[in-house]
Amino acid sequence: MKKTTKKTWMIASALTLGMAVLTPLQVGAASSEKTIEASVQKEQQIKGTIKHIFLHYGINLKGQDGKNYFINFNNFSTEQLEKMNLVEGQEISVEGSAVENYNDFNTFAVYKKNLPKEVTKEDLAKLEKMFNEMKKVEKDLNEGDYSDEEIEKKFEEIDKIYDEMYKIKKPYVLANWQPQSFDEFIEDYGFNESNIVIKENDKKQLKAFYEEWVKLEKSGDEEKANKKYEEFYKILAPYLDELNPPQTFEETLDGLESVIPAETLAKLKTIFEDARKADKDENEELSEKLWNEFHEILGQFYIPPTFEEYMADFEFEVSEADSKQLKQLYEEARALNKNEELNKEEEKWGEFNEILDPYFTKILISASKVTINGQEYLPQ
Repeated sequence: MKKTTKKTWMIASALTLGMAVLTPLQVGAASSEKTIEASVQKEQQIKGTIKHIFLHYGINLKGQDGKNYFINFNNFSTEQLEKMNLVEGQEISVEGSAVENYNDFNTFAVYKKNLPKEVTKEDLAKLEKMFNEMKKVEKDLNEGDYSDEEIEKKFEEIDKIYDEMYKIKKPYVLANWQPQSFDEFIEDYGFNESNIVIKENDKKQLKAFYEEWVKLEKSGDEEKANKKYEEFYKILAPYLDELNPPQTFEETLDGLESVIPAETLAKLKTIFEDARKADKDENEELSEKLWNEFHEILGQFYIPPTFEEYMADFEFEVSEADSKQLKQLYEEARALNKNEELNKEEEKWGEFNEILDPYFTKILISASKVTINGQEYLPQ
């Protein structure tokens, strides 16, 4: 129930848009993904194999026509998607319409589906107006050529609109919110599966903090609710660390210890331990400084993959002519990196991505009908 911050809004947007986590070299290529209008009809049927599933938001599909598609399921309910039981490698048939970019999947109709039924017509009209304003800023951001500072301002504008929408929506959400019991909430973390036992005294305190947090959330007092949740999390944190232990020093080295001199290895370990302590003390400035120093030293011993190893991570194959060009640019970029000629290196990666761009291109489809194993699904 905590308010979504800009950072989490961006993450949520990425998930909603069905975007995968990309390497730095893929980001430029992924940004060019738009509908190939000449090859897509408004309502068409596509048959193919599921390559990747992005939660309940969509799938990457390899069409029987040899083309790559991203199929969005925003028109379908969570219950329907659960019944579909999508699996990678599964054959599927989809009917839907083409859109130009990922943002087009997020319509007000989709947003409205997740609103409580009690929202009045007046508030619904306000939300729609704000939603359209936000979409306009998003479109401008996607289509324009802006500096980093201008992009940041655009995100601030989006964040401001989102906050105003949240203020309207919040009372309805709180009125409909049915919080989990403390036992259900804790069980969802999976401590039992990992044989992690919470001490009785800690459990008692956690339960008290959780129930106070729920009451404060229900009352709408967000500031006090956030503080109470911080108290709750402080007690829970050691158990979460045990559940998901941070990487050890050796794991962070990723096998490079054999090529690092003993003196440097000792220095790295000291920096690593100091950085971890800064993290624990929530000293962000010191943490950032130490981690940057750690990775700068470690980077000197990193052995980059060969061009062939790098390309093996992609599912597609490039043409022989493109492969030849890409290999030359890859090796030139790596050499420039080694010589710390970073501006020239960036130019080479730009050329590299320009050649790869067409291979990343997907046709974007908003699904209106899905057929799996003879079973048809229509939006509800």
